[in-house]
Amino acid sequence: MKQAPEAILTLLEPVVKGLGYECVGIEFNPHPKHGLLRIFIDKPDGVLLEDCSLVSHHVSGVLDVEDPIPGEYRLEVSSPGDDRPLFKLEQFAQFIGRDVNVTLFAPIAGRRRWQGVIDAVVEDAVVLRTDAGAQHIPFRSMSKARLVPEYS
Repeated sequence: MKQAPEAILTLLEPVVKGLGYECVGIEFNPHPKHGLLRIFIDKPDGVLLEDCSLVSHHVSGVLDVEDPIPGEYRLEVSSPGDDRPLFKLEQFAQFIGRDVNVTLFAPIAGRRRWQGVIDAVVEDAVVLRTDAGAQHIPFRSMSKARLVPEYS
């Protein structure tokens, strides 16, 4: 899964926000027969099935009219969950002090996968406290990032 193209984000984020939800992020996995468009939504008191249904209904209408995705695909609307995906640099700043798993497009310091605590966001990079020390990871180098769930 990867972040949706900018045109889809530009089209759908305002719809989600207009309904009163945070658009955490949108993933798109293109495939001629089994494509998947997944929208993660949130609100302060949590997301219920009814919230997902409401957003799905409105987004489906926009997608039917605008038709930005060729071929067949399935639409999913869900909460971000305990292993919340991080799509924007601002989201890393929001979760400073939390543990995160990061996958990179290409290795940094010999590794494509990093786990560590988010220490800071500096310009266009995230500083992680890892088992190998502090790592400055450019945001544009990340292919995927998710919070590590906290269970007490």
